[in-house]
Amino acid sequence: MTINTKHPSVLQSIRKFCANLLLILRVSVSLWFNTFLWAVVCLLLCDSANAAEWPRFRGPNGEGHAPAVEVPDKWTEQDYRWKADLPGIGHSSPVISGKLLVVTSAEADKSKLYVLAYDAQSGQRKWQTELESPPLRMHARNSGATSTPAIDAAQVYVTGIGPKGYFVVALSLADGHEAWRKELGPFAAQHGFGPSPILHRDTLIVPNDQDGESFVLALDSATGKERWRAARRSGRASYSAPCVYEPAGRKPELILTSPDNGMTGLDMETGNLNWSLDVFPERTVGSPVVAGDLILANCGKGNGGHSLVAVRPPLTPDGKAELVYTLTNSVPYVPTPVVRDNLLFLIHDMGLASCHELATGKRLWNKRLGGNFSGSPVLVGDRLFAMTNDGEVVVLAAERQFKEPTRTPLGQTSRATPAVALGHIYLRTQSKLFCLGGAAKVAGNLPVP
Repeated sequence: MTINTKHPSVLQSIRKFCANLLLILRVSVSLWFNTFLWAVVCLLLCDSANAAEWPRFRGPNGEGHAPAVEVPDKWTEQDYRWKADLPGIGHSSPVISGKLLVVTSAEADKSKLYVLAYDAQSGQRKWQTELESPPLRMHARNSGATSTPAIDAAQVYVTGIGPKGYFVVALSLADGHEAWRKELGPFAAQHGFGPSPILHRDTLIVPNDQDGESFVLALDSATGKERWRAARRSGRASYSAPCVYEPAGRKPELILTSPDNGMTGLDMETGNLNWSLDVFPERTVGSPVVAGDLILANCGKGNGGHSLVAVRPPLTPDGKAELVYTLTNSVPYVPTPVVRDNLLFLIHDMGLASCHELATGKRLWNKRLGGNFSGSPVLVGDRLFAMTNDGEVVVLAAERQFKEPTRTPLGQTSRATPAVALGHIYLRTQSKLFCLGGAAKVAGNLPVP
């Protein structure tokens, strides 16, 4: 076919066709590029939201696991990288995102809950936010700052008791200013307040198992908008922090424990109940831990544990959870278990430590450490770090054979759990914060500005 390009109308038609074709190509390429760019941005945002090295109580998913750090088994005052004084007192643990560490403390006589941010490497205070928190009747071992916050790359999420009751607030990591707040109503509990929130991707989970109206809440972490609310049976308040069970090829499940609801698995997207198992005759304070296809959790009362269970969640949506074994001797009430490979380690409130085969619960050794424990152990490489109520750090080999632990005093009582990030371990007593590890050291004590 021959085209007469000398004819004006034909030439115009060709030019118009080419222009339209070029426009279609440009729009298509632009849409494809924008879609690709948005996907990359979303991926980066998701990665950023999960970039926190120690994002919640006991680190990623509450397992209490951290890589080995250059920290000796025993140390002296000169070995600290930095120290800081905290206003008031508290039992919460630090959380770390990027190079920022955030911790809470409280002064009951001033009705203040402090949220403090530090450079995690130097100890320099970056900001301090004060939240109104009137005094609340509580157990002698509790405090106005027992709940551990959750943190991501943009915000830190703090729970507490304010003038209107139970609240959760998001504070900007840049300056500590309030991004959003949600009031959750009254909180009734014999031992006071203490639930810790957790993050799963861009969803903030706020537990609320109490003596009064109970529920668990899922919020959009960026805006505080409610995604779902699941009602719970009310009774004895639970102080355990949730975790997430993510089996291969299955949707993630939110795992909660309480004496009145048992161990439950909820659909993370909807809050619908997938399964439950009534296994806790007493109060749950220690938190559930995922170990392969098992979930471990303990309950107790007074000064010791009643029982620890190993539960296997259902393999299919219509299946039933299986109670694999129950331990009743020398199990903890408050401290959370920790797992290394095929070994389960327990530290009892009254100072007994034990090692068990994870698959069967068979006890391999049981030794008295001395001291009482309220904080939970964390695994750092192949060593367990735990703090006594008197403020001694006990370092114990996480092995099948017992080895005598080392002890280093911090000089002040403690009921907190260590945090590990950036190659350092962070130790919190009632009103002090210690950073240990790495070559650099900061002399002296950093006061509260």
